Amino acid sequence: MNETYRHKQLLSLLDEKKILSTNEIIDLLGVSPATARRDISKLHEQGKLRKVRNGAEAIETDFTQFFSNKINNISEKQRIAEAASKYCFDGASVILTAGSTMQLLGNHLCGKHLQIITNFLPLANYLIEHNHENIVIIGGQYNKNKRVTLSLNNQHENNYFADVMFTSGKGFTPEGLYKTDMILANSEQAFARKAHKFIALVDSAKLGKQVGMLFSDLNEIDLLITGREADPAIIQALRENGLEVVLV
Repeated sequence: MNETYRHKQLLSLLDEKKILSTNEIIDLLGVSPATARRDISKLHEQGKLRKVRNGAEAIETDFTQFFSNKINNISEKQRIAEAASKYCFDGASVILTAGSTMQLLGNHLCGKHLQIITNFLPLANYLIEHNHENIVIIGGQYNKNKRVTLSLNNQHENNYFADVMFTSGKGFTPEGLYKTDMILANSEQAFARKAHKFIALVDSAKLGKQVGMLFSDLNEIDLLITGREADPAIIQALRENGLEVVLV
């Protein structure tokens, strides 16, 4: 049984049973203990399952519990989230803001040796329920409609520094990243000032759109990760303005 087929079989079994011990994987797939452990580790690194003590468990991929509306461009956003997860080194401290792409990224990062800082309650709840060990939930008043905690004086945000901040937006042009929710944007700008690296995760449908407020100038953004469906002319313009762009 080749590796690709074996991985598909393992993920299919986990989808059905939700959790499997290493011994069960050995018996069900007819592989050696070393192969079973190697497969678990590789799929864990790819964000396709979660490695647990003496086995593996399925990763929750039904995000309907977090989002009342259908996620637009979910396939592209999943690719963006998977690519973004590779910019988190072992032991790093990372900020994730609000939104569906951040939730998808959190799914990939959960269980890894990382400190995750967020004020997005659906993400925080997901991490807690799936036993992520190092979570910082930024304090403040809970806003039910936006599902975030907001501090009126930024006192809580200013206490935390991070290696990387990930955020998204509603538009992206050679001027920079745009957001339409001014309340969230104001809170997230405090986070951005405390991160050593700023990575924007924006699906291709939003490129070229100038909507809402300019959240970050282009020169403040270290990296843009977007889908390969993006307009080549827009990508070229962004790169000519000095922005590193990763297409996935």
